[in-house]
Amino acid sequence: MCDVKRVLLVEDELKISRLVRDYLHQAGFTVVEATTGPAALSLARAERPDMIVLDLGLPGMDGLDVIRELRKTSAVPIIILTARTEESDRIVGLELGADDYMVKPFSPRELVARIRAVVRRADATIGGGEVVQAGPLTIDIPKRRVTVHGAEVDLTATEFELLLALARRPGRIYTRAQLLDALHGVSFESYERSVDAHIKNIRRKIELDSKRPRLVLTEYGVGYKLADA
Repeated sequence: MCDVKRVLLVEDELKISRLVRDYLHQAGFTVVEATTGPAALSLARAERPDMIVLDLGLPGMDGLDVIRELRKTSAVPIIILTARTEESDRIVGLELGADDYMVKPFSPRELVARIRAVVRRADATIGGGEVVQAGPLTIDIPKRRVTVHGAEVDLTATEFELLLALARRPGRIYTRAQLLDALHGVSFESYERSVDAHIKNIRRKIELDSKRPRLVLTEYGVGYKLADA
């Protein structure tokens, strides 16, 4: 990384917090810590972190509620940490706008790798003023700007990269695994259904009717594609 990135770590279990903090420091990140939801929201406003690592099982204010509040004003990348085994909790977190998640117990090294992957997505720029045009979609890559029928839409870093992967080859069908590879840039054993949650968010933002999509189409049993204009 060319500059030091600031990570807001929101975790109330001291042992886990210290472990993650130490690994992040070793990887060259600056770490700001919170143990409650309200403290996380306050620090997010004051410190403007480049990334938030967020435990869902917080005292007083649930981590999902923290994501809801953050997404009202910020597209900061978020990775969820959770001990919850219910699939629905992970999906709700992703649908609320989280970029990725890890289930406890987890590998601190893999967490650092995932943080780096998400930060790269948020920082990624391509020289030469490249703009991708696909039907009513215009994606200005250096500016990280997406417009649909001329109206700008606000996407998270993960949503941006996922839509960009589809828009580069309209009409091509991508499996969920291929889209995960395009997002991470490294090999992770990620939950493929997480792609569905991100697609749902993208549709909600760019489609006239997200229940009847005309742009991002599902190929049942295979994956997704962008409509070939």
